[in-house]
Amino acid sequence: MSQDLSFDLHALTARLDRSADRILQAEYGLSYRRFRTLLIVGKLGAATQRAVSEELGVSEPSASRMTGVLAGMGLLDAQPDPAGGNRRRLSLTVEGKRMVEQCREVLEHRFRDLVRRSGVSYADYARDTRLLLEALNTPPGLDTTT
Repeated sequence: MSQDLSFDLHALTARLDRSADRILQAEYGLSYRRFRTLLIVGKLGAATQRAVSEELGVSEPSASRMTGVLAGMGLLDAQPDPAGGNRRRLSLTVEGKRMVEQCREVLEHRFRDLVRRSGVSYADYARDTRLLLEALNTPPGLDTTT
């Protein structure tokens, strides 16, 4: 049996994203992409649309439209940046914080169940995933484990 880990990882990520989207749409009427936007704003604190677009890997106009919708839903607060210009400072509203926490809990519960059903140790999977993410953040040729 031929192994193609790169393909399998991409397929797994795509299927998990679609599954998360279906779950959040059904339970909260919120797309996974919008949830990720809220999650990023929460992680960054007072964020700009530029920072959000960079984290999401989308254009600034796309991030602007998405944050506008989320602000209209009462989940984000968008205020003019004190530094001036057309920039806006984004922060989660109380409702936005509640939504992020609820969505994180339901997705974590579902993912934990999926990992359990696969027969893979959740602790091992979590550790290995963190190691892969750390490796992506380490420039090639720079070994931080020695």
